Amino acid sequence: MYKLLLFGLFLCCQFVSNAQTTIIHCGKLIDVDKGVVLNNKSIVVAEGMIKSVEDGYITPKKEDKLIDLKSKTVMPGLMDMHVHVESESGPKRYEETFRENESYVALRATQFCERTLMAGFTTVRDLGGSGINVSLREAIKNGIIKGPRIYTCEKSIATTGGHADPTNGVRDNLKGDPGPKEGVINSPEEAAKAVRQRYKNGADCIKITSTGGVLSVASDGTGPQFTIEEIQAIVKTANDYNFVTAAHAHGTEGMKRAVLGGIHSIEHGTFMTEEVMDLMIKKGTYYVPTISAGKFVADKARTPNFYPKMIAKKALEVGPQIQATFAKAYKRGVKIAFGTDSGVSLHGDNAKEFVFMVEAGMSPMESIQSATKNAAQLMRIYNTTGSITSGKMADIIAVNADPTQDINTMLNVVFVMKEGEIYKSEMK
Repeated sequence: MYKLLLFGLFLCCQFVSNAQTTIIHCGKLIDVDKGVVLNNKSIVVAEGMIKSVEDGYITPKKEDKLIDLKSKTVMPGLMDMHVHVESESGPKRYEETFRENESYVALRATQFCERTLMAGFTTVRDLGGSGINVSLREAIKNGIIKGPRIYTCEKSIATTGGHADPTNGVRDNLKGDPGPKEGVINSPEEAAKAVRQRYKNGADCIKITSTGGVLSVASDGTGPQFTIEEIQAIVKTANDYNFVTAAHAHGTEGMKRAVLGGIHSIEHGTFMTEEVMDLMIKKGTYYVPTISAGKFVADKARTPNFYPKMIAKKALEVGPQIQATFAKAYKRGVKIAFGTDSGVSLHGDNAKEFVFMVEAGMSPMESIQSATKNAAQLMRIYNTTGSITSGKMADIIAVNADPTQDINTMLNVVFVMKEGEIYKSEMK
């Protein structure tokens, strides 16, 4: 028995020692910790991890793999804090709910996941679907399909008739009375139960819809939809499971209640006031702006029959405001984490958010930090990802030019590595 154990240990050591090391030569390397662009660096990657970052172009050993990115700008894999991986906007979206089986939704979503990864986003936070998002997370984790690392809320939590009530807009005999199991609550007690149900269903985080929304078939897009006591119960229970919480919010009162209730991030924030901004600064609440979604819905609302009339009206009111709100919140000093609401806007177009943020006054470096360092800090995973640092996962991407000089280069990611595996390499 002792000899067998020694032999097994010998085999394990041989496997580890023979694992291939990858050396990446970087012409430019973005240090998101310090907010600077470094020149002529080498990244040493082994077993899916960053082993070291070295000055100059180190010489690889015979058995090492060399990746030449000397003409590129290298940075950490990007993170999008607001996506919906199960679906994508289209004029038939509202009828698809009644026609599509879960298996079809899952199969179609595989292309959304791959598009997102190919755009350079190695980690996303999925903020609401049917629960298929949990299976997509596992399929990606186990190498069955290609996609970003997913942290999902599984199903958003709403109040009866609220933005994430799944029975909005259907005929009376289909409405029923969904409860905490379906993510619909009407008291602090039910709020706690809904969080525990999300945990049971495999969620990684929690999202609530603290105001009405644009794309739900309901007339009000801005009014508050939770009491502060319900939000406090959700946050308290979520904290028990170490869940980060997010609140969809367009209107001021719903945002204010969410921040006072302890929510960790406000999503969209369309009609955010200076009072709410200052409250978020005081509480340390993050803002995830989703300018991409605002621009997308405002544009499509002008296309006949793309949205039902009720939704088109809300889209024209809410959509154009988000970028202006972002500009004010950024200048005031609110903490910002990158998020697009892809699924409302198109999957794979996530990087357009960088352009919109810079248009509104944010520096290119800060926009990149919002999608790396800030996003990782929001999700409490900055010890494992979010920067190119020794000991972190080898999530590494590259673009052709220096984005601090031309942010549009972020629209064309040419190299993608996730946990040491290369998924895209389009070298010129």
